[in-house]
Amino acid sequence: MEHLSDVLLIESYHKAKELKLSKEFIQLIEEELFRRSLHPSMRKTS
Repeated sequence: MEHLSDVLLIESYHKAKELKLSKEFIQLIEEELFRRSLHPSMRKTS
């Protein structure tokens, strides 16, 4: 996951939640968000 930008990681998290992917996969994303000191509520504003 180190190759994903912060924005893409956050977007992937939201998409995984939306698609109701496995809890284990979502937890991996959450751990990476925490490692990067990011919060899932952060979203790209366009």
